[in-house]
Parts: sequence; structure tokens; C-alpha cells
Amino acid sequence: MTQSQFEALPPVADVLSVAGQVLEITPLKVGELPAFARAVQPLAGKLATAAAQPDWWQLLAEDGQALLLALSIAARRPLDWVAALAVDDAIRLAEAVFSVNADFFILRVAPEIARVGQQIQTRLPGAASSPSYSGPDTATATS
Repeated sequence: MTQSQFEALPPVADVLSVAGQVLEITPLKVGELPAFARAVQPLAGKLATAAAQPDWWQLLAEDGQALLLALSIAARRPLDWVAALAVDDAIRLAEAVFSVNADFFILRVAPEIARVGQQIQTRLPGAASSPSYSGPDTATATS
């Protein structure tokens, strides 16, 4: 199967059993993105700047509630349900949420954003012209 054929398929849910419930974790929907982005923002910034091995205890101490909220949004379960999970169940849930969404964003969303960005760029006035710009200070006066 070619890459373009793969991209045409709907994302496959990651199915796991957590706390006696069978969950189908699928990529976030567009309406879930704003709340999810707000929830993971404190963590994402720290993970991006952390060394190869972040200090997980410090991250949990400082931003644990943000992580719980992000898991709640992505798992489509109440925050109280996520907060009551056993640690091992929460880890498996986090793994499913982030792997499903990372794959989805890397394989489908990022290429689509790049494609649309290219199309928009080619349609902008002046985009097809030379990249050199002759500003007002280089214009010659005419009489």
C-alpha cells in the first residue's frame, strides 16, 4: 500500500481496557484541540526544553493537573474518572493517547497543513513574482 493510499484510510482506534472499561482512543477532533492544547501547553514547553530524560516527578508535581485534564479530553472521559485511575492504568492510557495522536499529527495533519500552506502561498498576490523587493526608498522619481 502506498503512502497516499494509507493516508486515505481513517485512523485506527487504539483499543485498551482501563479500570473495567474498554476504551477506543482515536485522534482528537478539531473541536477538542483548543482545550487539549491549553491543557498540554505547560507540559509541552517543559518537555521540549527538557533533556533526553525529563524529571517526571517535577513535571507531575508542577503540571499533574494539566496532564490529567489532557488525558480526560483525549480519552473522552470525565476528569474524576481519570484522576481515580491506578497509576499503571493511567500510564497505559497516556501512552495510547499520545501515540494515537502523535501518529495522526505526524502522518496526516502535518503533511496536510504543509500542502495547504503551499497552495495558499502560490495564490497570494506577488507570490509567483521574484522574491526581490524594490521598496519605496529605491523607487525613482518621475516628473
